Amino acid sequence: MGKVENLEHEVRALSPEELARFRAWFLEFDWAAWDRQIERDVRAGKLDALAEKALRDRAFGKITPL
Repeated sequence: MGKVENLEHEVRALSPEELARFRAWFLEFDWAAWDRQIERDVRAGKLDALAEKALRDRAFGKITPL
């Protein structure tokens, strides 16, 4: 059995309270991973084109207020 399968088995065995704690922990873990990826992408310039397009659209009044 692989690591993921072991984790699936362990998660299924959690009590409702343990599952709630695990879900809260994993949500924070996942968001932190997402934040790190976004930071790497920004540093690498991967979002520059999107930012430039957004600024151009704003300058030409092509945006809709939220």
